[in-house]
Amino acid sequence: MRRSILVLPLLAVLGVEPSFGSEYKQWHTVELSFQGPLTSEDDPVNPFTDYALIVEFTHADADYQIRGFYAADGNAAESGADSGDVWKVRFTPDRLGQWSYRARLRTGSQVALSVERDAGEAVPLESASGSFQVIPSDKRGRDFRAHGRIVASDGYFRFGESGKFWLKGGAGSPENLLAYEGFDGTYRQVFEARKGEAAPSAKLHTFEPHIQDWNTGDLTWRGGKGKGIVGGMNYLAAQGMNSLYFLTLNILGDGNDVWPYTSYEERARFDCSKLDQWELLFQYMQKKGILLHVVTQETENELMLDGGDTGPQRQLYYRELIARFGHHLALVWNLGEENGPAHWRPEGQNNEQQRSMATYLKENDPYNHPVLIHTHSTRSDKEDLLPGLLGHSPLDGVSFQIDRRETTHSEVVKWKGRSAKSGNEWLITFDELGKWYQGVLPDAIDPLHDTVRHYALWGSLMAGAAGVEWYFGAHYEHNDLTAEDWRSRANMWAQTRYALEFFETYLPYWEMDPQNELTARTDDYCFAKPGQIYAIYAPDSVTIDLNLGEMETDYVVRWYDPIRGGALQKGSVAEVSGLGYKDLGEPPLLVDQDWVVLVEAK
Repeated sequence: MRRSILVLPLLAVLGVEPSFGSEYKQWHTVELSFQGPLTSEDDPVNPFTDYALIVEFTHADADYQIRGFYAADGNAAESGADSGDVWKVRFTPDRLGQWSYRARLRTGSQVALSVERDAGEAVPLESASGSFQVIPSDKRGRDFRAHGRIVASDGYFRFGESGKFWLKGGAGSPENLLAYEGFDGTYRQVFEARKGEAAPSAKLHTFEPHIQDWNTGDLTWRGGKGKGIVGGMNYLAAQGMNSLYFLTLNILGDGNDVWPYTSYEERARFDCSKLDQWELLFQYMQKKGILLHVVTQETENELMLDGGDTGPQRQLYYRELIARFGHHLALVWNLGEENGPAHWRPEGQNNEQQRSMATYLKENDPYNHPVLIHTHSTRSDKEDLLPGLLGHSPLDGVSFQIDRRETTHSEVVKWKGRSAKSGNEWLITFDELGKWYQGVLPDAIDPLHDTVRHYALWGSLMAGAAGVEWYFGAHYEHNDLTAEDWRSRANMWAQTRYALEFFETYLPYWEMDPQNELTARTDDYCFAKPGQIYAIYAPDSVTIDLNLGEMETDYVVRWYDPIRGGALQKGSVAEVSGLGYKDLGEPPLLVDQDWVVLVEAK
């Protein structure tokens, strides 16, 4: 029997912001809470499908339709509640000045999935409108609230308002990050690991080694939970990492321990307290400058929702993710890990289904977050999958997996070129390094990570990639499912930070292209804006000849150490002048290591 519905006035704007009041900060999330129908996660009238809260936020120069969500008692992250009468909306204002809002709550069968504004029956809301002022953010440093929202632009990430380009570098493991013992309703379904994949440990993640990185006053919930995972975010941020790859749904998958639903079997009801606890972690990550790389499914379950179509189950899943988490400034929607058929698994989503997912996310995400798709590893599987996605504008790019690291540079160059010719140049990030059982090995086994640094890190960035994330493989300690201590790859974080610092400090990389033909060698990488600036990665200390073209220009030559970072150094040749090929001399130290040469017009 349907309950009678009484909706009371707007209660408050929650969080650190003042209620009703007046001033909020640009790029800070405004969370509005409404008292509505008393219901529960398991009510016969499903609050996730049969109610729809839409709040319109209006500015003189913008209008946003933001979807709300059922929030149990409004404090589920702390209370663990699964029932209550609170409904919420989260919105991040991008413009200064006066904003107004108006809320609408409607009810009816499957009204949450309707695209019709007047679908269902209106639930009267008292005091469901108001206004507020937005003033400049007071944040600085890594906190994304100091910079604004990240979008896809010309094959790179960019802050939408300032126009500043941004490269990512971070962790791609453990993929089941959210299989954390501190989150409500989280457990591992018994299963057998897929052959060729990492097997999870018997316990959920605790990230105990990172409790030492948690500081007094940092985030916790429910009486002190969260210290391990929050400490891990502190550690990664301190290493200069700014992104993290994780799954939000791995039912039937390798870990079988992450889902947003109230149970393993459920597909239409969501766990309010678990998702509010995810939100607390995501807020903290954004404050620490860590992008949310949200991977929405994996290869084993891509046909689980609607047989792979963007039908009611998938639409509901995506709408809930957008409503709860879309307000975050630095977020990427990934359509799925190893998505699509492959030579080893012919069952998978086809191009039409993939295009439909991308289109649905773009049409329903009011913030226009980048949409990517994670690839299979081999060249042949990419050739089977990717051509059918070229030119589809809702898809911003691809999240690359490559089985043979030596091919990273050429593969990124190839697909960036093919996508540019299609009229929709892809943003390509290098997010999984082969072989599948190795990835990036622990420092204890591979302390210098020479081939990773050479072929994967510098090879991808100097091909025009928009960033990297490091996968931990399947057969070593702290692997892709069992990693508990990110210190196991401390040397890789350092070398990644050095590469990002070089690109961000010295290169207008968004204006540069891979032009390896400009050097006499065939085993180096040359990234250039001819006549102005050149960066050459040399895998050893051998002398480099660079073709400076036909203009008589003077250049300064300096060297960069990709293993130890630091300041630019002088080599045996301080300056060169065009025309034609010029010897760039020798590096500061004639040691058997790689170097990067920076050649800049005076």
